[in-house]
Amino acid sequence: MHPHTSPHSRPPSRRGARLAAVGATLLLALAALPAAASGAATSGADPAAEPSGRVLVFSKTAGFRHDSIPDGIAAIEELGAQGGFAVDATEDGAAFTSDNLARYDAVVFLSTTGDVLDAAQQSAFEGYVKAGGGYAGVHAAADTEYDWPFYEGLAGAYFQSHPAIQQATVDVEDRANPATAHLAPTWERTDEWYNYRTNPRERVRVLATLDESSYQGGGMGEDHPISWCQEYQGGRAFYTGFGHTKESYADPAFRQHLLGGIRYATGAAHADCRPEQGYRPLFDGTSTDGWKQAGPGAFTLDTSSGTLTSTGGMGMLWYEASELHSYSLKLDWKMAGDDNSGVFVGFPASDDPWSAVDNGYEVQIDATDTPDRTTGSVYGFQSADLAKRDAALNPPGEWNTYEIRVQGERLRIWLNGVKINDYTNRDPARSLRQGYVGIQNHGDGDEVSFRDIRVKELPAKGGGHHNHHDGG
Repeated sequence: MHPHTSPHSRPPSRRGARLAAVGATLLLALAALPAAASGAATSGADPAAEPSGRVLVFSKTAGFRHDSIPDGIAAIEELGAQGGFAVDATEDGAAFTSDNLARYDAVVFLSTTGDVLDAAQQSAFEGYVKAGGGYAGVHAAADTEYDWPFYEGLAGAYFQSHPAIQQATVDVEDRANPATAHLAPTWERTDEWYNYRTNPRERVRVLATLDESSYQGGGMGEDHPISWCQEYQGGRAFYTGFGHTKESYADPAFRQHLLGGIRYATGAAHADCRPEQGYRPLFDGTSTDGWKQAGPGAFTLDTSSGTLTSTGGMGMLWYEASELHSYSLKLDWKMAGDDNSGVFVGFPASDDPWSAVDNGYEVQIDATDTPDRTTGSVYGFQSADLAKRDAALNPPGEWNTYEIRVQGERLRIWLNGVKINDYTNRDPARSLRQGYVGIQNHGDGDEVSFRDIRVKELPAKGGGHHNHHDGG
């Protein structure tokens, strides 16, 4: 029997089964899951439950002092109560010792300004980050510690100037990150808009940019990052330029943005924060031009959220506009619950979805099947590294990002920036050297959504490094 046949024909009694393959860390993350897609900072966490993490909010200023700092502290305390993490606030640099910092999953620099840490405190914080600690910088955190190169890299960029407070259009680039997944592609908001001394794009994953044509006083041109994330020297870093005004901390969309960034910094939520440049869209959320449905069922397009959601099946929506050869395919996906889908690569053009099953390879999305048929597996051929997969996987209700890299006969898979599978095809009848890509609608009761499907052509050689970041 073909390795794909039996599991894809399994009875529907699996619906609602427990996500047995995901570890306790994901269940804790689920408890902190923001439930409101509108951007309201709500959570399913039990307020009476013991917090699962701890965050230090640091707001010392040695320069300009924002009058929104008390509002920011209060907002983060409320987010912590709702999201399942304890919050301590301080303006005392003496809190930066190795022993004390080890108590925290992340440190939030909340509109700090100037030189706020002495040499010993800086050394302790560097050690904390390098040991896996998290950093979340808010607004004037970029106006801090100008003589500390480690901090410049951590924050991503230093403040240069700003015009008057005014409304601007924010273009949201990454809608899978927990800080921005709740937002529409554009976001109109009023704040104090920073210009930065350098553009951090080559070093960080830019989450959102400013449209300088929408306001007066922009100084960075067509590419003006305003929020980003990165893995930095062993730790996790998130920065947002928002948060100057008191009103920001009462805005549900901004509060959700801040909560998502903190959850990434603490490690409670996962995201692909590798730099990304050079991709072109195959599906940008506005139409399915270039795509064709094969087999029964369909995908429902919601242009307001920019998503395709599977219904019925078993079928496949495939990109017939062009055949791919050597490429990096990235796409964002989210399961509603215990659902099933997959991403097919390397199959010939056909209106029969079973042709893709029999001639291509499926990168699976389903956390409850056997190891070679679960999320991150090359379906029926090779399991993902389950420990790495479980550590990188966000639970149902949250977005995940795949990178599927095909070079020659080598197929590599990244989940939220973590490489979890490296498979080499040795069957000449199933060559990966050319073929089409598609997404599966598995059957009734399986609801999986996709966003932002994009591709980047790569050199044909299969074994080489794809730039120094080993990613996008």
